Amino acid sequence: MPLEIVYGESRNRAIAQALAGQLQPVIEEGTVYLGYPVLTTADQRVEIDALLVSRAHGLVAFLLADSMPGSDEEWEDVYAEQDRLFAILEGYLSRHEGLREGRRAAVSPETATVFATTPPSKSRSKTEGVYLSMESVRDWVLALSPISEELERNLQAALQRVATIKPAKRRSSVTKDHSRGAILKEIESGIANLDRWQKTAAIESPEGPQRIRGLAGSGKTVVLALKAAYWHSQHPDWHIALTFHSRALYQQIDDLVTRFTFETTNDKPDQSRLRIVHSWGSSARVGVYSLIASALGEPARDWSYASGKYGMDDAFAGACRELLNVAGSHDVQPIFDAILIDEAQDLPPEFFQLVYLFTKHPKRIVWGYDELQKLSEAAMPTTDEMFGTGPKGESLISLTWSDGEPMRDIVLPMCYRNTPWALATAHSLGVGVYRHEGLLQHPDEPTLWRDVGYNVVRGHLALGSPVTLERSTASYPQYFPNLLTARDSVAVRSFPTRDEHDAWIASEIHRNLVDDELEPDDILVVLPDAYRAKSRAPHLMRQLSRHGIQSHLVGVSTSADEVFQPESVAIAHIYRAKGNEAPMVYAADSQHAIGQFNAVTRRNSLFTAITRSRAWVRITGWGEQMGPIQQEIETIFSKSFQLHFTIPTSDELAKLRHIHRDRPESAEKSLQKATKAIAAFLEAYERGELDPLDLPPALRTKLILSLQSDSPNVNR
Repeated sequence: MPLEIVYGESRNRAIAQALAGQLQPVIEEGTVYLGYPVLTTADQRVEIDALLVSRAHGLVAFLLADSMPGSDEEWEDVYAEQDRLFAILEGYLSRHEGLREGRRAAVSPETATVFATTPPSKSRSKTEGVYLSMESVRDWVLALSPISEELERNLQAALQRVATIKPAKRRSSVTKDHSRGAILKEIESGIANLDRWQKTAAIESPEGPQRIRGLAGSGKTVVLALKAAYWHSQHPDWHIALTFHSRALYQQIDDLVTRFTFETTNDKPDQSRLRIVHSWGSSARVGVYSLIASALGEPARDWSYASGKYGMDDAFAGACRELLNVAGSHDVQPIFDAILIDEAQDLPPEFFQLVYLFTKHPKRIVWGYDELQKLSEAAMPTTDEMFGTGPKGESLISLTWSDGEPMRDIVLPMCYRNTPWALATAHSLGVGVYRHEGLLQHPDEPTLWRDVGYNVVRGHLALGSPVTLERSTASYPQYFPNLLTARDSVAVRSFPTRDEHDAWIASEIHRNLVDDELEPDDILVVLPDAYRAKSRAPHLMRQLSRHGIQSHLVGVSTSADEVFQPESVAIAHIYRAKGNEAPMVYAADSQHAIGQFNAVTRRNSLFTAITRSRAWVRITGWGEQMGPIQQEIETIFSKSFQLHFTIPTSDELAKLRHIHRDRPESAEKSLQKATKAIAAFLEAYERGELDPLDLPPALRTKLILSLQSDSPNVNR
């Protein structure tokens, strides 16, 4: 793999790029970080102009200078600066267990000051430091000694700050070699380094907006938390916000940002400068929306008001729209220097337009977007659709960039959360690949399948074309196939009654805790129906209690901002579970995905439940409706987790969206009532009791005209 260049915030980007240009042709593997990391002691902050990590050449930290010192005093400052860099870097590395051998450091960093112009005089070099011209850098680096693969991996983890997110659990209760707990311990014990795209997304910071795309589990949340901590250490005076859609993410994001900031600055984040806030907020906690409302001197609308006025589906958009109208008549004073947005696919354009107005120039807005979270979306919205346009229709946000600059649009291609078998199952069920009645939905752009990690086995990614897809081996880490099997990773069970269903889940969770050596907070039970979860969960909780297992319903018996608790199994409805993950997931009541109404929403809920799983998922349901789901999953198994279907044409996509469009509850009730009436009429007609001519003439004529015009309406 060629040398990777990661563009952090350089004090002198031109000289930093010149250094990278010297190293890139001669070093075959490794990473050069420009303007990264920032190291902090109790009384000073040290910036590294460039840092090389390479198995062939070890660890090298560079300081870059425009010109030669002119006096002995200036040379003394240069010497002192390099000595200080060495001491702080060595001290930082010594804090990491994987970088020590007994009492000694396992690796000694090399340091060098590089001058962009005249070669330095050798007679000036009175210290242990190295002082080079730009032209002599290559030869000096090539003469350095190599380090081991393990040491390089540990160095990368320490420098990327990810060593600090190794699981806190020691899993000391694991005694069996091949239990699920042992497998999980092995997965968690390895140091996870950022891949090349995650490094780019976390560290590269353009002077302006940036989009980070990828599937759920590709690391977007970790990347955004790392970037927030990096910015906070680089610019402690900035007002930075990290925001998200699902309130249940508070716990996870706050923990990540705190760890990353402490790793960088030896201190907790300054919460007056770096704020972890929900997109909307609540009466108990401020959010981005409520901060903006306060800046405008307007009341922050709550869910009750907004849903009553704009409907549940448009509540947040309506509340944001009100503030946009107010802002249009104000001289807006931005309140954020930078803002990072997770779960961007779940937030309305009005929110992004508010964020744009209230973020200072050059609009450092970074948003993470889940490519296939909404399986039926026509396409990812454009920046114009999200942020709006200027008075003359000009784009406000641009993601264009040039070589040698920080990237503005980054795709994270690897999924670290879900096994390839769980993800293929989730996509198959969500799209309806093996549904008896045919596809339910499909993205407008077929090539999106390749972007999210699928290979084409047969056929073509084109509208109207048959295709067979499978997960690319480059789209998931190898510990999945090394430690897990497909049949154990994904399982489906169907039961005649709810009681039998709940009893089985409880007994399986008991076995997970006793025999499998999992812990209660390794397990998540997901309920698909958010509106009935409060009445549904007690049935499951009683069954768990019979086995002596404590459980809680997230947001009811505990805070909505915290999903997992020690010694308690979490039960969450689909919106509380969203954004979170667990090693063992029970996607309960999966028969809910089969319904005559709002089929797409129901399938998307099942997709989301399955993709909460980090190792194992149990797709369970009860009653006759579970039969089709079980049959689809068995077909997925029989096809070796390949997806074989015909991509719809443009007209077919439009028809699918019309037929399977979501309907409000009132429309659903009207449709159910009409369906029963039509069914009753047809039954009477088949018995010979009624004839269409028996209908009142006006009603009969209206019915015929409506049926005749149905096809144009469908395709309109």
